[in-house]
Amino acid sequence: MIPEPTAAAASRSSQLNKPCQDEADASGAVNHSEEDSGNENRRKSARRRKRTHKSSENVMHKRAKASCSHARTARGSTEKQEQVEAVTLFEVITMGRSAMQAVIDDWIEAYMTDRDSSLLDLITFFIQCSGCKGVVTAEMCHSQEDSDVMSKMVEELDDDAGLQYKKFLAFPWILTVTWPIDADSVDYPLVQSGPYGRWFHSEFCDFVSVLVSQCQHSIIFDSYLMNSLISLLTELSNSYVRAFRHTFTLAAVKLLSALVSVALSLSVGIENSQKLLKVQKTKSMRQKSTQQLEKIQKKIKELQEKWTEVENMMDVIFKGVFLKRYRDVLPEIRSACMEELGLWMKLYSCAFLNDSYLKYIGWMMHDKIPDVRLKCMLGLQGLYGDPVLLPKLDLFTSRFKERLISMTLDKDNEVAVQTMKLLLIISKTSDDLLTPDDYRQLLQFVYSSQRPLACSAGELLYSRLLNAAAPESVTQAGMNEEEVNKQQKFSQLKALLQFYQESELHKHVVYLVDSLWDCAGALLKDWPTLTSALLQDSSADTQSFAQVEHEILVEILVASVRQASEGPVLAGRSGGKKVISIKEKKAQTDDSLKLTEHLLTVLPNLLSKFSGSSDIVASLLRIPQYFQPEAENTQAVSSLLAEMGTVLDFHSHHAVLEAAARTFLSLCGEETCWSSTAQAVRDTLVQSWVDQLKNLLEDSLKGDSLSADEEKMREILSMLKKLRAFHNCHDLSQWGLFDLLSPLLSMESGQGEAEVLLEVLQCLSFSLLWSLSTSGETLTSRDKAVAQRLRLRLFCERSHHCLFHSDPGVKHQAFLGVCDVLTAHSYQLQVWDPSSFGPLLYTPSPKLQRALLTFVCAHVFVDSDCDSQSRASESSQEDKLEDLHKRRNLLAAFCKMIVHRVLEMSMVAEVFMYYTKYYNDFGDIIKETMFRTRQMDKIESARTLVLCLQQLFIRLKQEQESSGRVQPGVQTFTSIKELARRFALTFGDPVKFRESVVMIHRTGIEFVFEEFSQTPEAATPPYLTFLTILGEFSCKLLKPDKRTVFSYLQKHTAEHIIDFREERWQPLIYYRASLLAVAEGEDAVSYVSSDRKPYMPRGNKSPCPFSPVESKVRRPGISPNHAERSADVGSLPVPLEPPAKTLHTDESVLGSGDGPDDGSVEVEL
Repeated sequence: MIPEPTAAAASRSSQLNKPCQDEADASGAVNHSEEDSGNENRRKSARRRKRTHKSSENVMHKRAKASCSHARTARGSTEKQEQVEAVTLFEVITMGRSAMQAVIDDWIEAYMTDRDSSLLDLITFFIQCSGCKGVVTAEMCHSQEDSDVMSKMVEELDDDAGLQYKKFLAFPWILTVTWPIDADSVDYPLVQSGPYGRWFHSEFCDFVSVLVSQCQHSIIFDSYLMNSLISLLTELSNSYVRAFRHTFTLAAVKLLSALVSVALSLSVGIENSQKLLKVQKTKSMRQKSTQQLEKIQKKIKELQEKWTEVENMMDVIFKGVFLKRYRDVLPEIRSACMEELGLWMKLYSCAFLNDSYLKYIGWMMHDKIPDVRLKCMLGLQGLYGDPVLLPKLDLFTSRFKERLISMTLDKDNEVAVQTMKLLLIISKTSDDLLTPDDYRQLLQFVYSSQRPLACSAGELLYSRLLNAAAPESVTQAGMNEEEVNKQQKFSQLKALLQFYQESELHKHVVYLVDSLWDCAGALLKDWPTLTSALLQDSSADTQSFAQVEHEILVEILVASVRQASEGPVLAGRSGGKKVISIKEKKAQTDDSLKLTEHLLTVLPNLLSKFSGSSDIVASLLRIPQYFQPEAENTQAVSSLLAEMGTVLDFHSHHAVLEAAARTFLSLCGEETCWSSTAQAVRDTLVQSWVDQLKNLLEDSLKGDSLSADEEKMREILSMLKKLRAFHNCHDLSQWGLFDLLSPLLSMESGQGEAEVLLEVLQCLSFSLLWSLSTSGETLTSRDKAVAQRLRLRLFCERSHHCLFHSDPGVKHQAFLGVCDVLTAHSYQLQVWDPSSFGPLLYTPSPKLQRALLTFVCAHVFVDSDCDSQSRASESSQEDKLEDLHKRRNLLAAFCKMIVHRVLEMSMVAEVFMYYTKYYNDFGDIIKETMFRTRQMDKIESARTLVLCLQQLFIRLKQEQESSGRVQPGVQTFTSIKELARRFALTFGDPVKFRESVVMIHRTGIEFVFEEFSQTPEAATPPYLTFLTILGEFSCKLLKPDKRTVFSYLQKHTAEHIIDFREERWQPLIYYRASLLAVAEGEDAVSYVSSDRKPYMPRGNKSPCPFSPVESKVRRPGISPNHAERSADVGSLPVPLEPPAKTLHTDESVLGSGDGPDDGSVEVEL
């Protein structure tokens, strides 16, 4: 809370305002500081506060536990002093609304006794609420038209005293508020975060409302209180101080809202009095009372005068505060203005609901702050929700309708949701405001990714299209109530199907059902109606559904079943409830039991009717996955399983087989009551497929070729598809599918064999994955472990040959199969329990490893104009995305082998080369691989990055030496340097990756200088330019590590003759500069320029190429004899140049290798 002003602050205030105090003494000034004990008004205020304390003592005791912890100004240390302490208006905010009313009543009583002192208390309250910790002083102003008054209205800073003060007129007072300068940066109560800020905002608004409510029958019309208060609020709402402007603007608009309530009560009183007057006038002459009529007329006149006065007050506040602050730079002020304006127009529509006020809401709907736009939408909802107010909104609607519709696309989700709710209210209250095009645009939001917005659009869809009454022909046909209800729901389903078919943007039924779930749940959860619509005879009923409508209706049925069983959790849709309540959980369980009981008996009939359509059957087969496992109906389950077996004998479509396999997995779960029955049916089906496949292969497989006619090939392929689909979900190891199908991997390619080989590869990979996942249970001896490793080796060798198959699908499946199996094998080795038998170690051959790496580079990192991607230019966007998805799967499978240590980490260097070139397509996968490898081994991961850059640089060098220009498959030097920069950015914390970055520099220096022997023909290392690339990592070196790397560089360059005036040594100069750029604001460019342009005094000559100028950078301990020997190597004259830089570095340190190396570098500026 805000403490009382201190004596020091008061003394500073008195010194600052000394001239004003002289004038105040002459005019009867009232000083409201704490130390002015001789002031008569102050003594009266103290007596009044004691009375206030006594009258509110009971209230305070009742709220002692809740409010005693808040700020209560303590003036003494004794218990007696605490008991007589006064309760200020600012403290009463902490006591709740009931205590607030009692204290305000006491304040009103004190105001009637001494209005000047009480008014100053009220002014001090508002100043304190703004967070001001200063002092408020006041002086009397005899005339508002005084010429000297306006010259005193200032708002200035006093830097010497450390204070800022504001003088303003609140007639009849000239108030001076003084507070510390640094207090302006402190958060004031209204903007404090957490519960306190929200609580204070609510209590502050309640205080203003209660104040006006308690004063409305007395002092509000004394032409003194309100004039002074409105003058205060108007003046401080225009302050440049944010706390004053926000607090007093909020108080002003809340005051206007309270005055609206007063005006409404006065209007009601005037209306009632006029009615009473009218009744009196209609009485007979004998019953009339002249005195009564005069009394009523006098009362009406008094009420009208008060009403006019309140109207004038509201007009002054609106023009003096609202018109200046509704476009304030502070968004909180704009939000408060718009919120209260909507309330005024709703409560007092006769005065505020017109185009002169509505335009402000229309303008602020374009505000850049979402909360301001949100307050506009909430205010308009209250206006459009009242049918009586609609005629006054016609012009506003026609002017801003387009803006309202466009705000459904607002970037703030809450604004978009409230806008959709507003348009829903408009559509309910008026049919002609929104056109069919508007509805067509708005109803597409049922497919929105934000669930609240989609549900609002779903409610609009339900109220506009689905919630229609049944046709008259139906109601007049003499049907009973049940049949009429059924026909009405059929009509609703027809309308829903029509809307879905006309939707051109989306084809997602699950999102449509989720959007309608809250408002149309009764229709979507009516399982008997949905199933009867599917089972009815299309030829016998005029309201029957067509075949296309049956497909959509089945999708709606499946989506509603999923929604009732799992709840509104959809991929790609956010904003829903993350945790459901106990009541919602119980309702969800009840719905699941109801749908299970009904669909268990109806689903076999649906499967039988639509058995010829693979799409409908695939959708229907997903329904049992959502059945409640506690339901007991063994006979119905047996009928369903039998019908599913019949469907599987007839269909071999991928969607049907996958749905059936997953449904059997759900039905065979141990927690279900019918698991044994489902397992028996599944085993019977698999056994029949294995027997049929054995018979077909015995007749068709001869050696390494598969010779079968077209019909037999179709049957073989059908059996393989069924086994592959079920092997993906179920462990079929007991049928020995690996031994049965492995010979098919050696068959020669022929017509139709690519599809067979594709299914075989998937079946064998599933078989090995199941074998590895159940190793702890099945591997009970070493012989079984050896047999498992033999099967793994056989699969990898055969798949290696399939990598070169002519069919792309076979190649991709062989690659994915090998990657998945090797990754699973490595994982099993890591989690293997040594106390039991486990999988034996298997390492893929180097030939296979190289083949996998070559396959990734050849089939993942390809341009759109080469290889198989040449056809992409003619394909659709969906085909391109599908192809990209396949390539991402291939790259992810290879990177998983690196992360699981199946392959050496150095092999991923080939993948890292394409980090920048294919960043948009594969950047996330490659970056994640970098982070995972860095977690495994930071040093080895850093070596891999250097190896990647070295390989790219060597390829570029070889390409330039051979042809002189860069080929498309080789990256340019600029791209290699950019890749190094991106690699450096992945090292976030320099301290965490200190060793890795140093190792990168050491490895790079060794790569450049280690095998170099200087000759006249080869004066520079062939890979010297690599230092420019290596310099991109210098920014990640710590200062001590830069000195260490620089010393390491000196050791490798000490034995070579280096002349920095030659252009060919430019990469070394750049790299050294990057290591020496330690100070903030220095970079490699400044050091390069100082290296290339050393300053020499006139008449000096360079003794050797190493030291063209007198040494400025040196290493301690260099002997003179060594310098002389260095000078004898060969001296070159240095041309005289004017001094261009004042910062110089000498390179003679590179030639000193005999002295002691302490790793220090001295730089003289």
